[in-house]
Amino acid sequence: MRMKFTAALVLAALLQGCAMTGGAGAPARTADGALVGPSGMTLYTFDRDAAGSGKSVCNGPCATNWPPLVAAADARAQGDWSVVTRDDGSRQWAYKGKPLYYWAKDAKPGDRTGDGVNQVWHTARP
Repeated sequence: MRMKFTAALVLAALLQGCAMTGGAGAPARTADGALVGPSGMTLYTFDRDAAGSGKSVCNGPCATNWPPLVAAADARAQGDWSVVTRDDGSRQWAYKGKPLYYWAKDAKPGDRTGDGVNQVWHTARP
């Protein structure tokens, strides 16, 4: 009985660790040194977003070109991951306090054409 309990605790710790580092519970994962969304598309950060502000400043037309990594209504912060509320009331994932976005001109997983746009958009990295 004690062995089963210990094994269950170890498994729970491992699963928690995976959730915090890009495992099944995280909203994104790492691929080739960059954060990517569930579809494998590259994620980006915006210099004009203040880390830890709980806010995205990319709204309206900006969000058309830079769609946010959407967080579900019941999404909860975990480790380096947090949730910000956008101006329209929707929710967005942030990594280390920086909201995350896709770039509309990336066509396939692995594309990173948004890196360096206007010197304010950067590939998100773990």
